Amino acid sequence: MKTSGNTILITGSTSGIGLGLAVRFHQAGNKVIVAGRRKALLEQITIDYPGIEAIELDVADAKSIIQASELVAARYPDLNVVINNAGIMLSENVLDPDSVKIAQETIEINLLGTIRMTYAFLPQLTQKNDSVIINVSSSLAFVPFPIAMTYSATKAAVHAFTEGLRVQLADTSVRVIELSPPGVQTTLFGQESDEHAMPLEDFLNETLDLLHAEPTPNEVIVERAKFLRTAEATGNYDNALEMLSAWKAPD
Repeated sequence: MKTSGNTILITGSTSGIGLGLAVRFHQAGNKVIVAGRRKALLEQITIDYPGIEAIELDVADAKSIIQASELVAARYPDLNVVINNAGIMLSENVLDPDSVKIAQETIEINLLGTIRMTYAFLPQLTQKNDSVIINVSSSLAFVPFPIAMTYSATKAAVHAFTEGLRVQLADTSVRVIELSPPGVQTTLFGQESDEHAMPLEDFLNETLDLLHAEPTPNEVIVERAKFLRTAEATGNYDNALEMLSAWKAPD
């Protein structure tokens, strides 16, 4: 992936990894469009980082995605990179009937949002010679986090979808990359101050080094994510699942 001169749309980019990537790409000389549901946050980002632009987009709403794709095609004809980063991570208890609502919302945003974004933006991306789709999964795609089991399931599905997408687009100009973060110090699951989570700046540094490597790997896996990514192949799956199962939500 080239380091500068891209026009990049990032979903879920009002905080955390999405915002971090947006700022880094902007500083490197790319046109960056942040996308999210919260208008006030989007406006604040454009004030804090002059040159970054913003559009309202709700990936849980199929109509919103279509409208955004039409707006982007008209306003940003040079778009060549889409990063499907939007997602939620909530704990759920299968013995609580209300948790099915959490499961449904998680699937709508994390999985269907990624799939719908891909279908909506591919017509524009296939017209460019250097297009990239980056789908953000998780190291929990490879060993599930029981307390957030539907989140883990959606990320496993994003991994499978991305693998298949890469094969289907092999004869096009669109490069397909999967980014699988470990636990990072963000608000996603209340890990801002978790000493066991990876500092955001360290994650961004390592991720961008991998994205700009020649050749760019199909899977961007930082060192902290490799234990879970390779757990089954290395015979560590049961130990990894036991470790994740021991985590309890705070009271």
